[in-house]
Amino acid sequence: MNTKKILILIGLIGAVAAGVAYRLKPAPEEAKKGPTEQAVGVAVAKTQDVPVIVDVNGAVVSLKTVDVRAQATNLLSKVHIKEGQFVQAGTPLFSLDDRTDIANVAKANATLARDRTLGADLDRQFQRSQELKAKNFITQSALDTTTAQRDAQLALIQSDEAALAAAQVALGYNTIRAPISGRTGLINVFPGSLILPNTTSMVTVTQMDPIAVQFTIPESSLKDLQITLKAQQDKSNVKVKIPSTGDEQKGHLYFVDNAVDATTGTIKAKAQFANKDNLLWPGQFLQVRVELATLKDAVTIPSAAVITGLTGKFVYVAGEDNTVSNKPITVRHTFGDSMAVSGIDAGDRVVTDGKQNLRPGGKIRVISPQAPKTAGGSGDKAGNKAAEKDKPADTKPTEKTADASAKPTEASKP
Repeated sequence: MNTKKILILIGLIGAVAAGVAYRLKPAPEEAKKGPTEQAVGVAVAKTQDVPVIVDVNGAVVSLKTVDVRAQATNLLSKVHIKEGQFVQAGTPLFSLDDRTDIANVAKANATLARDRTLGADLDRQFQRSQELKAKNFITQSALDTTTAQRDAQLALIQSDEAALAAAQVALGYNTIRAPISGRTGLINVFPGSLILPNTTSMVTVTQMDPIAVQFTIPESSLKDLQITLKAQQDKSNVKVKIPSTGDEQKGHLYFVDNAVDATTGTIKAKAQFANKDNLLWPGQFLQVRVELATLKDAVTIPSAAVITGLTGKFVYVAGEDNTVSNKPITVRHTFGDSMAVSGIDAGDRVVTDGKQNLRPGGKIRVISPQAPKTAGGSGDKAGNKAAEKDKPADTKPTEKTADASAKPTEASKP
């Protein structure tokens, strides 16, 4: 009886061992199957002209702003303009009390007329003295005295003419005219006010058309900024967005400052804009887009393909046999969801999705060939999964045939 139980126990142990051995034994297909191929998405590098654009903040500034002040102490008698009025250069703005200056001009005229009359008399005396000296009726000293008197009178006449000109200038100060064409601001004086020279600000005239926008550019873009200033002065290479309408207005770069601000690491620049409709207003803040240069035939790839490593940036490039290799790249410019790079050639297939676990020399299986990744990478992966899930049953075999260069397994051999 004990022997029978022992035999039964031995049989059960053997059956359990056989089952475990069967479960641990790899299936024939799995034992012969090579390394697992990682499913990835790729995009093809292409060439295109890429504009180098910098987006910054700026402010509208006037090309010319004049603070109008009087040059003489006098009472204000009349204001010829209104606040906010557009005026042309030379337009009368204010009139001061000019009665005293008119009298001074009249006095200078009278003095000049008197001295000119005396000068004419001395000139006649000089001529007679010359005739008498020729006949030896007078001495040379008498002729010299007459000559000196005539020359002194001529100098006095010149002094009177200068005094008259000064009186006329002083009279002109009583009519204050617009020094430039532009728009007037607040009027700070009124008739009857005592105007002091270079002290009282009467009004400000600001040029509105054309107008400028001032902005700062990072120091790293200084070289491109200088090239733009030198080669594209007449090109519309600066755009601003009008806050009130949302429209864009184009202008051209005309000024770059002569020094970099060491505190911020930026440099000031200005662009000029036509402002016929006065949509740009001094002091207004704007978004400025500056086109610094254009990269001709640049190689571009999706930003999702770029990986930042310890030694710099690189991408995984898929070969013809779907073996990946990593290639270091240099980013020349970023625009939108793409980058202009150097280090790879146009036509290279770069991995955009599923690159996290890749290693150089690894095999891949392309599930979305030539599909550049857009913003929101997680959404794209979810979309791919959803698309695979929604495929009909008869399309599933195409997943394996997508890699035409993949080697057949042992199970598929005849």
